Amino acid sequence: MARAALGLGVRELAKAAEVSPDTVARLERGEELKERTVAAIQAALEAAGVEFIAENGGGAGVRLRKP
Repeated sequence: MARAALGLGVRELAKAAEVSPDTVARLERGEELKERTVAAIQAALEAAGVEFIAENGGGAGVRLRKP
């Protein structure tokens, strides 16, 4: 969801996170990844403008940061 909101392709996000495109695809399929890999992808998304929202009764989510 975060990648799509930014208009990033799988390859673009993979490059920004310094992981393989297959790794991004595995994350999006819900497969388990190493914690440091997930952290790298999250950091790349945050650097691109995504804000992760903690679960508050309605489930965790993402939104674009205000400019």
